[in-house]
Amino acid sequence: MSYSDLMLFSLSSNIDLAERVAKEVGLPLGKVSIKTFADGELQINIEESVRGKDIYLIQSTSNPVNDNLMEVLIMVDALKRASARTINLVLPYYGYARQDRKARAREPITSKLVANMISVAGVNRIITVDLHADQIQGFFEVPVDHLVGAPLLADYFERQGLYGDEVVVVSPDHGGVTRARKLADFLHTKIAIIDKRRPKANVAEIMNIIGDVAGKKCVLIDDMIDTAGTICLAANALRDLGATEVYASCTHAVLSGPAIERINASAIKELVVLDTIQRTPEQSSEKITQISIANLLGEAIVRTHENRPLSPLFATHIPTIV
Repeated sequence: MSYSDLMLFSLSSNIDLAERVAKEVGLPLGKVSIKTFADGELQINIEESVRGKDIYLIQSTSNPVNDNLMEVLIMVDALKRASARTINLVLPYYGYARQDRKARAREPITSKLVANMISVAGVNRIITVDLHADQIQGFFEVPVDHLVGAPLLADYFERQGLYGDEVVVVSPDHGGVTRARKLADFLHTKIAIIDKRRPKANVAEIMNIIGDVAGKKCVLIDDMIDTAGTICLAANALRDLGATEVYASCTHAVLSGPAIERINASAIKELVVLDTIQRTPEQSSEKITQISIANLLGEAIVRTHENRPLSPLFATHIPTIV
């Protein structure tokens, strides 16, 4: 398979990750210019020919979510009109993923709406990481390769000696049990589950902890940490129930509002995150360790381009700390 047919492009949401992915693949990022007019409109120009090429476009629809989503839609339209052969959208983080169902009357299912927009724009394939809910794969009208971050997190914790009978992997809610069990299988540990109630968005109350955590080192795992209310409440509850150390991990470090302040003040000894979202200097903390998914995405791109299976990527990987 000739790599002369493959081109990588990045938009503005996560340039650092895109550059690391390009290095893993061994190709430069394509040239593209993005201009914002005074009224907020975006203009995107592709600065080199993409005719007949297989394009891999890297963009997380993170904050500012709507701007980054519009960049994707406009870029895909530009690629189609420039006669790209295929357009493969690499979405390390999929915004609006939490609006995946009707929780009450007259609510939209925005995650499906955004998937429709991306599909209709002309994307041929989606490569993404740890969707908030697995069923979101079915929202798209094109194939979706759904990668997982648990192997990278497991490798890191194993290298820190956090595995075996003295460790418990903890899910912060019932919805994350499958994710926690996957990490526990890698680390050969038992799991515990936190039963919580969420009276309104971004507010959580700890209700009960199912499992034995006393005298154990606990590893919390979630798909994303936004305002960090849930994860910090969980960490503090685990400490109060006798956990000797509490670690936390997630794929998507959204880290909005008071998140950093809460993390620094919590019982969390170390928070391990992946670089699906580019963090700002204000989102830094001595407690946070960031692992890159560039190798995982790079392999996925190469395997997709060569029509090889992606199933080997669900085994463990050696993490790269950045």
